[in-house]
Amino acid sequence: MKTSEEIREAFLNFFESKAHKVVKSAPIVLKDDPSLMFVNAGMNPFKDIFLNTQKPKYPRVTNTQKCLRVSGKHNDIEEVGVDGYHHTLFEMLGNWSFGDYFKKESIDWAWELLTKVYNIDSDRLYVTVFKGDQNDGTGLDTQAVELWKNHVQANRILAFDKKDNFWEMGESGPCGPCSEIHIDLRSNAQRNQIDGATLVNKDHEQVIEIWNLVFIEFERLKSGKLAELPNKHIDTGMGFERLVRVLQNKSSNYDTDIFMPIIRAIEGIASCSYGSDPQKDIAFRVIADHVRAVSFSIADGQLPSNTSAGYVIRRILRRAIRYAYSYLNIKRPFIFSLVNILCNQFKDVFTELQDQKELIQRVIEQEETQFLVTLEKGVMHFDQSISRHKQTSIIPGEEAFLLYDTYGFPIDLTQLMAKENGFKVDLDGFAKALEKQKQRSKAASKVVEGEWVILDAQTQSAFVGYQNLELNARLLRYREVEAKEQKQYHLVYDKTPFYATSGGQIGDKGIISDKENTLSIVDTIKENGLILHISNQDPSHLSTQAHTLKVDNASRHLLKKNHSATHLLHLALREILGTHVTQKGSLVSHEYLRFDFSHFSKLSTQEISQIEQRVNQLILRGTALCVHQNMSIDEAKKMGAMALFGEKYGDKVRVVQFGESIELCGGTHVENTAEIGGFKIVSESAVAAGIRRIEAATSFGILDRYSKISQEFDHVKKVLKTKKVSSAIETLLAEKKALEQKLEGFYKQQLTQIQSQLTDSKTQVQGIDLICQKVEIPKKQAKQLVFDLKKASNTAVLLALEDKQKPSFFIGFSDDLIQEKQHNASELVKNLSEFIKGSGGGAPGFASAGGANLNGLAEVIKVFQSGTWI
Repeated sequence: MKTSEEIREAFLNFFESKAHKVVKSAPIVLKDDPSLMFVNAGMNPFKDIFLNTQKPKYPRVTNTQKCLRVSGKHNDIEEVGVDGYHHTLFEMLGNWSFGDYFKKESIDWAWELLTKVYNIDSDRLYVTVFKGDQNDGTGLDTQAVELWKNHVQANRILAFDKKDNFWEMGESGPCGPCSEIHIDLRSNAQRNQIDGATLVNKDHEQVIEIWNLVFIEFERLKSGKLAELPNKHIDTGMGFERLVRVLQNKSSNYDTDIFMPIIRAIEGIASCSYGSDPQKDIAFRVIADHVRAVSFSIADGQLPSNTSAGYVIRRILRRAIRYAYSYLNIKRPFIFSLVNILCNQFKDVFTELQDQKELIQRVIEQEETQFLVTLEKGVMHFDQSISRHKQTSIIPGEEAFLLYDTYGFPIDLTQLMAKENGFKVDLDGFAKALEKQKQRSKAASKVVEGEWVILDAQTQSAFVGYQNLELNARLLRYREVEAKEQKQYHLVYDKTPFYATSGGQIGDKGIISDKENTLSIVDTIKENGLILHISNQDPSHLSTQAHTLKVDNASRHLLKKNHSATHLLHLALREILGTHVTQKGSLVSHEYLRFDFSHFSKLSTQEISQIEQRVNQLILRGTALCVHQNMSIDEAKKMGAMALFGEKYGDKVRVVQFGESIELCGGTHVENTAEIGGFKIVSESAVAAGIRRIEAATSFGILDRYSKISQEFDHVKKVLKTKKVSSAIETLLAEKKALEQKLEGFYKQQLTQIQSQLTDSKTQVQGIDLICQKVEIPKKQAKQLVFDLKKASNTAVLLALEDKQKPSFFIGFSDDLIQEKQHNASELVKNLSEFIKGSGGGAPGFASAGGANLNGLAEVIKVFQSGTWI
């Protein structure tokens, strides 16, 4: 039996023998494509070539591409783990032709590889072709049919419509018919009973697609019509995990040597066997899949967070944690320990995992620790929901959605927990709440792009603005874009001095003009290989003659200072903290610079001072800029150039050097470090587990900062009416401490009186002594009072108060009420907190809540006094 490593190597070797260049996988996180968060298909890294905005370096290429399908229309996450062939992260084996060979070679080679190299039984294979679409004016792909007849019988060539056999990049862009290869993995007895052809494209778990051959020959216009492309391309994609399953004769992708090492490790941690329980098996598969997705994403520069792509990664990890928690009873961090297995598996294929193993493990462990606390809260919220809806035995859809959205509970988990309690879930209500969220998300991110107005057939634009900030250029195309009800315009020129946002440096601003008109450029960005100049003004009135493009010089100069300072900061961090420091993100703006880096502890005051001093030494040294253009990536690494994880580099790179500081960088820089003028760290903080952030200022930014500090200091002197600020503040603090001590003594006397009054006012309901009242004392004293009052046996206490016009309350139960009658202050607080539109929690003996509805306190007191909760 071939190993997965041998299967992958055989694919790449086969196409290399067919004159294809083997290229590395691109990072999984996309940088310059606003339409996608992650690479979700093997063709994504070559999108600019298909759009004709970038020339191919090689006419034929092959690779294995990391892909992640967890957002947009390619979102398989809810199926992952349920069946044996869906994944979040997967490898896509592919071969491409850019205007070189077309259908014949693609079909012939696919068949040769599968049947001759991999020795797959041709009697188990079926192929599909595009049957045409009347609305598009396309017919059956007869060329593909005739080519397939050289390999398979006619009854194994199946025609399907656009849904299955026409591939499109998006609403517009390159597209074309495709031909898929499917395999029937059923037993011979099953195959004799039911013809495999009837099961193709029917989501049968044993009759599956393994390879898709896409023939890119059209362009979908914004109008919806198809136009024929001048150059035709081939784009194929074969799921590596499915292929390995086929060749290793397994009934599931998860039974292969790709996943089983991870599953075996989970068995040891969970103390149960994979294959013994269907529900537990789903959990095994979910965890084995998701640890791959999260690890590769972190390695490629995407940390878990609360926004955008980071939020997607966080939710994937949390899905794995909650399955382990609920179905395998693993209630401690453990997923981070599986990373070592991945690193060993891919050490010769995706080296970035091993290079960043420690960071990946630390980030995952911290995320696990934090979410396990949230998960406990979710279980408590579920229990409260059960308690509230005992009469109907139905959990409302909105509450099920809250568990899904806030606490990470999949709907099937909520249904299972509900069933165990004799409840059902309002699935229709859940679906409506989920749809509302999707609509809100769509509305917030909706961008309407108009059709390009083409003025020149040229499709490639070049940045030529390292030295020259003003030049004449031809306008190639422009379009109108509407986002968040605001109109903007994108302009593309054949060449430009405007730097587009990239590598952390924000885009240039400036003006574009003809002889009579001027347009302000508010930003410059990259999209699919094009440099887009963004203006709030309609460019249609500009002449068709050459335009003058002029970058805002003052703005660019500030950007250059901050970008060069970022490089010097990176060097200083590695010298002072250690070579484990690597860049994890940056922002270079006019006002300040921000630098994220890997480090596992907070920087001390001494370390911050050392870093500042070192950067300023490098600045004052006056080192000249040295740029190495068009250097090979291997040469650059040999000379010590720092390459960033998650960045896609070509064969030729640009190296920026200031003495010992050597980095791969396409940004703009000062000619000499002395131009930076100075460096000052403004703040140092944590971003995520193992990731720190420094914000700093240079040049005029430092002067602005000290100017503000000076103004604030003058104001403090004026308020204190002294020039000796330090001694005045020390005196004030001493006086404050003395007053607090006096006040504490006063409160102790007051509390003794209040405690006596409250004890005398207690009432008894169902045999329990209730003490309940609104008080006018600080929170700290109210909390202490509750603890003192609940020392008496058989006592329940609620004290409510108003603090800064916001309601809050405390509940305490005596020990015997907790131990003998199982009363729980935390559960009661959470139920009552709804009246004040707030939240709360705590322990069985003491809990507290705060909220926004002051009028609700009266209802809280009323319910507590009624004893209905007893």
